[in-house]
Amino acid sequence: MTGTLDRRLVLIERLDGRWAVADLAGLPHAERDWPDWAREHIVLDDPFSPVSLARLDEQAVHRLSRPRVLLAALYHPEFFPLPRFPLGISDVARAARSKLLGTVSLLDMQLGATLPDLVAKVSSDRPDILGVSVTFGQHDLLMELLDTVYALADPPTVIAGGSLTVRNEGLLLKSFPQLLIARGGGEPTIEALLQHWHGDLDKNHIPALGYNGAGRGGGLTLGRRRTAKPVARDASADILPELDLLPVTLRQHGVAQLETSRGCTNYCSFCPRGHKGIWSGSEAKQLPWILGEMSEVFDRHPNTARVLYLVDEEFIGRDEGAAPRALEVSQVVHDAGFQWESSCRIDQVVRDDRDMAWHEERADMWRGLLDRGLRRMLFGVESGVDSILDRFNKETTGDQNALAIRTLSALGVPTRFTYITFDHLMTLEELKATYAFQGRTDLLLRPQPDLPVHDIVRGVRDEEFVAEHGYGRPLHTGISYMLVSMECLIGAAYTRQVEQAGLAGLSRPSMGRVDAEFADWRIGVASSWAQLWVDRNFPLDYTLKSQEKVLSGTPRRVVREARSVLKESSYKILGAMIDAIEVQPVTPSAAARQTLSDRLERVLDAEISYLRARMADAVTEVASVLPADHRRTLQEQHDRWASATGWVLINAADPCGT
Repeated sequence: MTGTLDRRLVLIERLDGRWAVADLAGLPHAERDWPDWAREHIVLDDPFSPVSLARLDEQAVHRLSRPRVLLAALYHPEFFPLPRFPLGISDVARAARSKLLGTVSLLDMQLGATLPDLVAKVSSDRPDILGVSVTFGQHDLLMELLDTVYALADPPTVIAGGSLTVRNEGLLLKSFPQLLIARGGGEPTIEALLQHWHGDLDKNHIPALGYNGAGRGGGLTLGRRRTAKPVARDASADILPELDLLPVTLRQHGVAQLETSRGCTNYCSFCPRGHKGIWSGSEAKQLPWILGEMSEVFDRHPNTARVLYLVDEEFIGRDEGAAPRALEVSQVVHDAGFQWESSCRIDQVVRDDRDMAWHEERADMWRGLLDRGLRRMLFGVESGVDSILDRFNKETTGDQNALAIRTLSALGVPTRFTYITFDHLMTLEELKATYAFQGRTDLLLRPQPDLPVHDIVRGVRDEEFVAEHGYGRPLHTGISYMLVSMECLIGAAYTRQVEQAGLAGLSRPSMGRVDAEFADWRIGVASSWAQLWVDRNFPLDYTLKSQEKVLSGTPRRVVREARSVLKESSYKILGAMIDAIEVQPVTPSAAARQTLSDRLERVLDAEISYLRARMADAVTEVASVLPADHRRTLQEQHDRWASATGWVLINAADPCGT
């Protein structure tokens, strides 16, 4: 069996040496886009039928069965207790199967497999190619895996990809000279790697591939380490996944994910763009078949909310056709019986360079998306302070963010926002302004479903309208994760700003980042304690957030309320941090650092003690409305959280805070 999910191909050898070849989609073989090698080595008797006898030569049999490819995703269950459908390896599996070369299997450590299980599978199955997906916080797992695999008598070809590997390529290739690094989305790289394995393509022509040794053409040579030119996958082609692991993901109360676009329309300074590419969106007509397949899996899990997470960086996109395309895509998802969530930029709501007519059209679009199943949208606000937004190259302003938040809430669009509270170049005045913006109660308005968009677009600019329709909720209740600090990621423009300010320290390729001091040492101490607070609470908060994603109705509402308890404590801590900073001298000293650190530790200790009691009550309330399996998972994580002592970093960073 070979081919992709929508065009599975079965080849059955007969006793007389001939083969029966069946297209499981029921389409004629002639309508398949056969790879060049197959046209030469597979001869069909009846190419205009979905089932035909055929002659396969030895080369065809070899190519259909080799290489054996194992794609694996690493995972720390103690950091992320509930799984998400692994799009990375599932997308790569589809690309590999599209070439009808070899066999592809998948293993995701989210789904119960341990690192010893993965090593045992490599040892027993003897794959020719091992592909590994690695993200932040998983460097230790990757190093242990590579140490073990390369110690085998006949190790496979290993290719590693993901958010972390593109930032620590040099370290990995120095430690493991045989390793290959996928520097892009992975699909064009795996397709070409399979061709290379069969001798059809030179290694230096494999796109987006990093490896040791001198290269010829198509790439940049850095010393003895060759890095092939990154190639962005054209989302108008095919960025859809295989669904091997979706059933078990749902069985374990995981989250279903899909992409409808790739890339972004902007270049935020903290986000290295080299491997992501510019925005490209797939057409709505590409989605019905995959949504139908996913729907069949959901049918077997009636207690799981029929929600898809479209993990696009920017769902709506760019150019004049962006809004119509977004509505078409959402209509297709809605017609398949799903609600959906995604992410986009705030300038899809409010733009300073557009007139009121444009804003009314956009407001109509947002209501149209709600009618088509939008359940929630994530916006990377990141700050409400203009000087910080300029530093982040967000190409937005604080006033623009405020108007957009008001517009979305008045339209009734459920939202969540990412917000970077601390950054290395910020001043105390900027931190105070950040605290004030997060505490504003004039941004989140009551939904006005019966009010014409004309009135809403104008009303959000009128303080009397805002006062009439506000309900006093502070903005921080809508921020996804509070007290987030900037990560100086290797290759990011923001990191270069930090270097130019003389604040950069050691490079830590294992985490894909650069250590850095803060321009204001006091903010640096606060940021360190804020990260300890985030990491102490992260597994429990992540569990609640993940359960919120797969629940609906009252259980989902109660889970959201439990998360708000954590947000309130985080905001209170931020205020206490500012109070503590203000009484310390601007000039750093060892004694002042210790004094501030000791005070902040007392603040966190006191707040975690207070939070234990509140969270115990919240979890009890949540557990009373949860299904049994969800209740057990939450109780396990709450017990672990409640019994934890001390303050420890877990290094489970997300570069965009999503």
